Amino acid sequence: MNAPKTVKALEELGRVRLSKSFFMRDMLYSEISNFHAIPNIPDDPELAIHVATKLCEDLLEPIQDRFGRISIRSAYRAPAVNDFGNKNKLNCASNEANYAAHIFDRRDANGHCGATVTVVVNSFIDYF
Repeated sequence: MNAPKTVKALEELGRVRLSKSFFMRDMLYSEISNFHAIPNIPDDPELAIHVATKLCEDLLEPIQDRFGRISIRSAYRAPAVNDFGNKNKLNCASNEANYAAHIFDRRDANGHCGATVTVVVNSFIDYF
C-alpha cells in the first residue's frame, strides 16, 4: 500500500481500528505537524498499521485496562515531521535514531520494526 494521496484515502487510514480502543488517527496526531503544516502521513501504511496494531494490542490496551483511560501524547512521526522537530530542538531524535521508534513505517538499521509512544495516564493527573 502506498501513502494516501487523497483526503478520502487519508480518512480511511485514520479509521483503521488498531485495537478495541484505538484507531490509526490516534497515532497520526502531531502538534508539530499541525502547527507547521507538515503532513504526518506514513509512506508505508501497511507497516505502520502492523506496528501500531501490535503496540495497541500488546501494550496500550493492557495499560488502559489496568489504569483507566490513557491519552496518546506522541506516536507516529513522518520523517519530514521528525526531521523538522530534530532540527528545531523539539525533542525529536534524528530520523535514523527514530526508525522503528516514532517513525513506525521504517525499519531500523538491523531490519527491525517497532514503535514508540508517549502516553498520559489520565488517572495519575489527579496525583500531582
